[in-house]
Amino acid sequence: MLSIRLKRIGKKHQPAFRLVVGERRSKLKGDSTEDLGWYNPREKKAHFNAERVKYWLGVGAQASDTVHNLLVREKMIEQKTRANHEIKKVKEKK
Repeated sequence: MLSIRLKRIGKKHQPAFRLVVGERRSKLKGDSTEDLGWYNPREKKAHFNAERVKYWLGVGAQASDTVHNLLVREKMIEQKTRANHEIKKVKEKK
C-alpha cells in the first residue's frame, strides 16, 4: 500500500520536509516513488504539486494525518482535519 508522508531533510535544529510517495512499510530515509513538494515548518510555507497529489490520492495512496491536515490547509482537498494525537484519560483513584 502506498502512502504520502513527510520525509525530513535539513540540518540539525532546522527542519524541512519533502512530501514523498512511497511504500507504507519502507523506511523514511529509503527509496521513494515520487517527490511531490516541500514544507518548511519554521516559515509555515509549503509548495505541493497539486496535480500529482490528486493523482496519487485517486490511485489509492493514503495520506498520513499530518499530510492530510496540510492538504486541507492548502485547500487541495476539502475534508475535515484529523486529530494526530490521542488524549489519554487519567484514571481516577478511589
